[in-house]
Amino acid sequence: MDIKAITYSHDNRSTHLSDVSAYIQEGAITTIIGPNGCGKSTLLGVMSQHYRPQSGRVLLDGKELSLLKPRELAQKLAVVHQQQEAPGDTTVEKLVRFGRMPYRRLWRTDSDEDEVAVEWALHAAGIDHKRSSILAHLSGGERQRAWIAMALAQRTPLLFLDEPTTYLDLYHQLELLELVRTLNRENGLTIVMVLHDMNQAIRYSDHIIIMKEGRIVGEGTPESVMTEEMILNTYQVKVAVKSDAQSGLYMVPVGL
Repeated sequence: MDIKAITYSHDNRSTHLSDVSAYIQEGAITTIIGPNGCGKSTLLGVMSQHYRPQSGRVLLDGKELSLLKPRELAQKLAVVHQQQEAPGDTTVEKLVRFGRMPYRRLWRTDSDEDEVAVEWALHAAGIDHKRSSILAHLSGGERQRAWIAMALAQRTPLLFLDEPTTYLDLYHQLELLELVRTLNRENGLTIVMVLHDMNQAIRYSDHIIIMKEGRIVGEGTPESVMTEEMILNTYQVKVAVKSDAQSGLYMVPVGL
């Protein structure tokens, strides 16, 4: 995916993205980080055609995103939003089956291909044992896995996750990020996610995009962009960058 000179504003007055360009590497995990309000989720929204920019283009497989029909786009790209809602009596399996909507035709029952995709998605997300459970009765971590399973049922090569660890405790944050890594490494999914935790971004990303005030201020491997100077300039926080054999690269805040 190519992002070319995107400028976007919600109200045509204040600019939320300004001349943003980036390249999403196929088969990699890319994480977008930055301070609150810097445009992380807005950029993800532009990349998924949820928002239409005032200028610039987003290209997917060489084709402009705005030219794709909704069904065609949904067969190429799946999104798990930060906040999701479903009817109170929805079961996990019923939710996951909604992921097959881009492939259905009017009045057609589920095909064998649909059944295979749903079973694979439930298993890949590690939620198959909860298929009959009511979504509202699940823990936060289980609900997030169910929404990811619905996205996986679309069988798209691209998966976008907007702050997937929000509202989860530390154990379930790491459990979910391990799932993300597995989906990438074992299934070849290209994954783009928005995170707040810098150390989690370092640990689980192949490529990091750092944003500030609607612009990209750093882009590259964790080792190349997650520097003390970059974090100070972006967050106004002093950190010490450390590395050891067990943890790899990580950051420790040392002051303001």
